[in-house]
Amino acid sequence: MVDLNRLVAEFTRLYGATPRVFSAPGRVNLIGEHTDYNDGFVLPMAIDRRTYVALAARDDRRVRVASQLRSGAAEFAVDQPGQLPAPKWARYVAGVAWTLQRQGVALNGADILIDSDVPIGSGLSSSAALELGIGKALTTIANATVDPKGLALAAQKAEHDFVGAKVGIMDQFAATFGRKNHALLIDCRSLETKQISLAHLNAAIVVCNTNVKHELASSAYNQRRSECEKGVALLRKVLPEAHALRDVSVTEFEAHENELPEPVRRRCRHVVTENERTLEAAEALEHGDREKLGELMRQSHESLKSDYEVSCRELDVMVEIASRQGGVFGARMTGGGFGGCTVNIVRRDGLEQFAHAVAQEYRSATEIEPEIYVVAGDDGAREERTW
Repeated sequence: MVDLNRLVAEFTRLYGATPRVFSAPGRVNLIGEHTDYNDGFVLPMAIDRRTYVALAARDDRRVRVASQLRSGAAEFAVDQPGQLPAPKWARYVAGVAWTLQRQGVALNGADILIDSDVPIGSGLSSSAALELGIGKALTTIANATVDPKGLALAAQKAEHDFVGAKVGIMDQFAATFGRKNHALLIDCRSLETKQISLAHLNAAIVVCNTNVKHELASSAYNQRRSECEKGVALLRKVLPEAHALRDVSVTEFEAHENELPEPVRRRCRHVVTENERTLEAAEALEHGDREKLGELMRQSHESLKSDYEVSCRELDVMVEIASRQGGVFGARMTGGGFGGCTVNIVRRDGLEQFAHAVAQEYRSATEIEPEIYVVAGDDGAREERTW
C-alpha cells in the first residue's frame, strides 16, 4: 500500500513544493478477454490497487516527472510534442499530455512524482492507471473541462500513438468509470457501460500473480489481432453485415467456420464464444449465481488456452491448482496472456486455506514464488486530497 504522506514528503524534498495528489486504479478483467479490439463485450472491475500522482503546477510549459518505482526521470515541453522521452515509462506521461494538447486542452507545466501498488507487467493494467492518473491531474490543475469518456479516449490514443500499443478501450474505461463494489460491463463498440453490483456474489475475488511474463506477449497480440481481421474479411463473404467478430453469433459461426483456415478459425471461435460468455457472466453476476459464473470462467480459460493460444504453462498450472481447491467457484487467466495473473472466485471462509495451498503447490510445480491477494471493486480516477 502506498504511503501518501511519504510520497508528499519525497515530492517536497525533490521539487521544493507541496503537491496535490491524484490516483487511478488498476483493473482485473473477470471475463471477456481479447474481445475489446473486436468491438465486443468485456466485464472488468477497477481494483483497490492504485497509481498515485503527486503534482504541483509550474509557471512555465515544462513537465518534470520522476517515479518512486522506476529509475530515471524525464523532462519535456507540455505543448511541444517531440522526441519520446527516456525512460520508456515516461512516454505514457508525455503521451497523455501531448494528446490532450493536440485535442485543444490547454495544460500547464507541472512537477510530478509517481508511486503505485498496481503490480507492473502482471496484466492488471498499470499502464492505464498511470495514464488516467496523469490525465486527471493535468486537466484538474489546468481547470480544463474534459468529460470522463473523453479523458479515457485520450489516454487510449496516447498509448496507440506514443507507446505503440494498439490497445482496446477496456483498461482506460475501467480506470475511469470504476465504482466501488461494482464490475463494469462495457460494450466496446457503442462505449455504453453498465455498473453491476458485486453485492450478490457473496464471495471474494482473488488475484494470483504467476510472477512470470513471457516476451511473446506483444508480438502475439498483434498477430492475433491480424488473424481476427482476416477472419472477419472471410466471413463477410457469407455474412455481409459482419463488420467485426462482434456481429457474428455462435450459431452463424458454427454454420460457416469450415470456410476459415487454421488458425484463423480457432481465433475467431474464441472471440465469438467469449462475447456470448461475457454477456451470460454479467447476468450471472447480477443474480449472484457463483456456480454459473465459475463455469463460464472455466470455459473462457480453456478457450484462451486452446483456441486463442495466449496462455502459458505457469498460468495453466495456477488455474489447475486453484480449480481443485475447496470453495473455488471459478478460475481463469486474466489480461493479455503469456504470464501475469489469474482471477478466482473464492468462498470467503476458505480464503486462508486457498492462499496457502495455491502458493505451496504453485511454488512446488514451478519453483516460482507467487503473489496472492484479495481485491475489491474501487472507484475510478479521482483527486485524493490537497496537502
